[in-house]
Amino acid sequence: MPGWISWLTGMFSAAPPAERAPESRLFNPVPTPRGQASDTPDHAHQLEHHLFCWLLDTEPRALTADISAHAGVLERLGQRLRAGTLEELPRRPLSLPMLMRALSDENTGRQALTDTILQDPALTDQLLQVANSPYFRPPDHTIESVDQAVFLLGIEGIRDVISATLMRPMMAARNSREALFARRCWLWGLACARASEIIARSRNQDASAHFMVGLLPALAYLTLRRELARLCPSGPDGRELEPALVRHAIACYQWATCQLLANEWSLPPKYHALLLTAERPAPDQPNTALSDGMLMGTREVLRNAHQRNLGEDELRALVSLGDETFAQVRKALRQILQEG
Repeated sequence: MPGWISWLTGMFSAAPPAERAPESRLFNPVPTPRGQASDTPDHAHQLEHHLFCWLLDTEPRALTADISAHAGVLERLGQRLRAGTLEELPRRPLSLPMLMRALSDENTGRQALTDTILQDPALTDQLLQVANSPYFRPPDHTIESVDQAVFLLGIEGIRDVISATLMRPMMAARNSREALFARRCWLWGLACARASEIIARSRNQDASAHFMVGLLPALAYLTLRRELARLCPSGPDGRELEPALVRHAIACYQWATCQLLANEWSLPPKYHALLLTAERPAPDQPNTALSDGMLMGTREVLRNAHQRNLGEDELRALVSLGDETFAQVRKALRQILQEG
């Protein structure tokens, strides 16, 4: 997609030569209208800080430690990202193009979709495992075949299962050092994806696209952590990557990495657009479904893990959701997290 490649090239070519790249924000709720002062706490920033504490299993002060000694590592990471040469960037799943074509065709029937999935035995086994997880399995049902999965979940439901199935192997921990981080990223990604999907459906938007895009930040986080591990492997004392370094690298490059993933996988332009509007919301417009989904997913994951987060009133002030949708998302996430 030349248009998106050009956009990415232009964005990175203007990167300043500073030792530390400027941070981007994960949560970008609609800003205060121009000319109107705001003396309220930055709850979105607080929520992001709590998220990093949990993902990195560290205390708040560790996230603000001095990382000036790692300026060279961060610069090399930025260079690799600008050049599109991240060694840990996941390559496109082999089954993705075939499945994207089948799922994007409104005329694709249940049997045709089942036959497409069955062409990949490994995908079939993984799909059944994911379909039987608390995030997807219908109440009181065990899904034993692809045909049954498509029948019980429907075309839209099976799209979400396929997205999660394709992403799951990439999110699996490679070693004990990244195990906790990978597991928490996967849980957080699923929660954000499900919340984004529900909100998008309530707005008559493409729910399946929002589900897949909702998973990308979690994969981007793990990708950046793995790239850092390549750039500064632990010494003989076995020390882990410094939380402040991981946090800063992610904060600088999270959205750019999401865009590179979408580009590497040749996802349709609307996926890029969903990411871009979440990163750079339009003034005087409600939050996007992806932005609200990530806020809701993050808050509920942290609440379920008994971590510091936001109160309900603080969260309500950040999201652009009506009472009914807010309650629906919260109920769905709490049920899934409790069961899982």
